[in-house]
Amino acid sequence: MSQQNMCFEESVKIEPLLDTPVLVVKNEVKTLVIADLHIGIEYDLYKSGIMIPSQTQKQLTKLVGYIEKIEPERILLLGDVKHNVPIISYQERGDVPKFLGELAKLAPIDIVPGNHDGNLGFLIPKGADIAIHSSRGFLMDEIGYFHGHAWPSANILSAKHVVMAHNHPAVRFTDKLGHRSILPAWIRANFDDNVIRQHYPIVADKKIPRCLTIMPAFNELCGGIPFNETSHEDLLGPISTSGAIKLESADAYLLDGTYIGKIKNLRSRK
Repeated sequence: MSQQNMCFEESVKIEPLLDTPVLVVKNEVKTLVIADLHIGIEYDLYKSGIMIPSQTQKQLTKLVGYIEKIEPERILLLGDVKHNVPIISYQERGDVPKFLGELAKLAPIDIVPGNHDGNLGFLIPKGADIAIHSSRGFLMDEIGYFHGHAWPSANILSAKHVVMAHNHPAVRFTDKLGHRSILPAWIRANFDDNVIRQHYPIVADKKIPRCLTIMPAFNELCGGIPFNETSHEDLLGPISTSGAIKLESADAYLLDGTYIGKIKNLRSRK
């Protein structure tokens, strides 16, 4: 992935794993990051009349393959590990502990809870090396991580780079025959310093992180929000709807690493 918007610090390497929605962060620690697993979404679809068997084992097998390839020192789940709210579904009671237990055999796990992760603590396998952090995110190895459904804690703004999820970013394309397709995308954007400083007076005289990476959803059943058809007001989460993210100048990349341009230029291709 090229450095189109100059978001990188020399000491930190942040790169997606090609053809996957997986982020690999290398600094003092090598961390594998995924977001929006939404384990149990099949139950929600079933209630809507859509019959899809559990895809949890398929997701686990795929993720284990990525972990074996990357050999990370830590695994970070950036929110919405489970799907159903406010209750925990029967499917989640079985699938989530098994999924997390298998991952924890490979590396310690950090979880930043998302808006779908109510009562997730009840599903953590006993004895597993799994830490649940604040829903407002946390700093690890000079990188700030938060899900995106709530404003991040102010200390995240001291990070060299910030990573969030929640919006399931995608880009919609329309061909000459009018056929439309929506493809998941990585978004790399800059913060609007003025909006950030208005919300966080404590950072008024401090440097704001140069770059934000917005992760696509790991679970393909989640769908995505086409950023080239979306305004700030239509995105999810206060940091997105407030205009704190410079959406128009943000860069979009497909999962295969193809740089497809800035959001403002992609609006004409929708």
